[in-house]
Amino acid sequence: MLTQMDRDRESGSPLRKDTALENGDMGDGSMGITPLLHTQRPILGRTVDLQEETPNMNKGSQEEGIVEQKVPETNEQKLYKIATELLKTERAYVTRLNLLDQVFCAKLTEEALKGTFPVDVVKNIFSNISSINTFHNQFLLPDLEKRMGEWESTPRLGDILQNLTPFLKMYAEYVKNFDNAMELLKQWMDRSPQFKAIIQDIQSQEVCGSLTLQHHMLEPVQRVPRYEMLLKDYLKKLPQDDPDRRDAEKSLDIIAMAATHSNSAIRKSENLKKLLEIYEMLGEEEDIVNASNEFIKEGHILKLAARNTSAMERYLFLFNNMLLYCVPKFSLGGPKYTVRTRIGIEGMKVLETINEDYPHTFQVSGKERTLELQASSEQDKDNWIKAFQETIEIFHQKNETFKSASKDVEDVSTAELGKRAPRWIRDKEVTMCMKCKEPFNALTRRRHHCRACGYVVCWKCSDNKVALEYDSNKINKVCKDCYSILTGEEKAEGKKKGILEIEAAQFSGSSIICGFLQHCEKNKPWGKVWCVIPEKEALVLYLYGAPQDVKAQSSIPLLGYSVEDSPRPADPPASFRLSQSKSVHSFVAESEELKQRWLKVIRVAVTGEVPESQMPNDATANATDAQETSSDST
Repeated sequence: MLTQMDRDRESGSPLRKDTALENGDMGDGSMGITPLLHTQRPILGRTVDLQEETPNMNKGSQEEGIVEQKVPETNEQKLYKIATELLKTERAYVTRLNLLDQVFCAKLTEEALKGTFPVDVVKNIFSNISSINTFHNQFLLPDLEKRMGEWESTPRLGDILQNLTPFLKMYAEYVKNFDNAMELLKQWMDRSPQFKAIIQDIQSQEVCGSLTLQHHMLEPVQRVPRYEMLLKDYLKKLPQDDPDRRDAEKSLDIIAMAATHSNSAIRKSENLKKLLEIYEMLGEEEDIVNASNEFIKEGHILKLAARNTSAMERYLFLFNNMLLYCVPKFSLGGPKYTVRTRIGIEGMKVLETINEDYPHTFQVSGKERTLELQASSEQDKDNWIKAFQETIEIFHQKNETFKSASKDVEDVSTAELGKRAPRWIRDKEVTMCMKCKEPFNALTRRRHHCRACGYVVCWKCSDNKVALEYDSNKINKVCKDCYSILTGEEKAEGKKKGILEIEAAQFSGSSIICGFLQHCEKNKPWGKVWCVIPEKEALVLYLYGAPQDVKAQSSIPLLGYSVEDSPRPADPPASFRLSQSKSVHSFVAESEELKQRWLKVIRVAVTGEVPESQMPNDATANATDAQETSSDST
């Protein structure tokens, strides 16, 4: 066969790459171009004889007792394989783009035009995905398919990939918008039942491959670096004097530059993918899919009970800003873990402990909870302690940077406030409002500067206007503190907190019962809320937007309310209602079991009696849960 290939080269005949040769098999099939028979098929411009199958050849070799040797791939074959891989992945990629553009985006836009939710929400989520899809679907993929059809006469890729480079700006726009898109998607999944239903319906279809919309939206972020990898491999196999080398190298330079911008987004996307996996493992209950959350470490651990010497199996998820302490669940196909406690990294301490009965122990102490834990080995314990210590150190370093940024502004004294222009804190120096400490994002909480002190604040904290002397007494936006100083009004600080201004985490840590419920009041839309009945105020139900919110959205004094749980035709399963006069609150629990737990507490509270604290009646939890300390009950 190799001799025949040499003869073809000398005679100027086009070199045919037979499938059998590509696989390293030595057959007796002809290398010449023959008319198509009923046992042959064309593949990308080549004719492959279906009778020249490897199993038949192997059989013959075995009969003759000859050990078959594989022929090494030629450079031409390696280049062809790379080109084939590029075409194969491009086809799969275009399928994903069509799914995003023509299915997800189109269906959501169609519903948005009915006024169910804003059209701009859909546009901001999908950014310029339609333009990216059009380019790949109508230009790049057809060019690649045409080139592979004529590969024998034109074996080159550089010129085609060079056509890609002017369109890389589209990817820069998509990558830049990616974090905002993920945050906006999450907000509207929680806010709009119709929005969520459309996405879940598409995700349940076979075309989605059991993956979420977020997973599919990662594809464009990862695509440019994949072009770079394939092109690098192509250039390694390409001879130095090949006519395609110049175009290929030029394409690689431009694509590599674009890929560097994508790499940071890819790291974020990989972190986001992990957050999505954990989100699903926790039954889609915990609000962890957030760009500010960075996954650090996870693993099985044993928890030593305070009241006896038993050790219970638990699972930890460590992030850059919190620790999730979880109970394993043993259900098929459902969530794997239930979150028992969230412990913030701020104020956390970790130290090695000595326990004669239990080796490899250490203690994690936070504001919300202290845990004595047992690792599986000394190495496992060291790894956990190291991960905790590094996470705590990085957290404190970032806090110090925030504090130093704040100190820089103090150059403007109270006496000079409004009389001298301040130094503005740079946007990139802070990630949260320097007044209320809420994280910034590009849509709902953007950065603003106080014109008096230079702080970076959110719109809520800069919603004050006052005349500034240094700016010719023109009206400027200032933060609430500067407004108080400049106008002489008393500061709100020192004022007693309002009835709703108690952090959800404080209540959740010492509550009779807490958890997520769907809530609807009168004709308002349904919304997911974090509900808490605290031990200190056992007759009041507090409703928060999330478990870590610093202020409740509303509260319901339960005394005197009527409780109804009889099913009505239009009500979803596991629903119940609280009514008093003209006030009606409807709730939906995730299961009938959870509904009954809530009703057990509420029915006592509405009579004016203090309900008993509810342990999670989780059939998947270890039977020894009741032996844990009372703080485990939440």
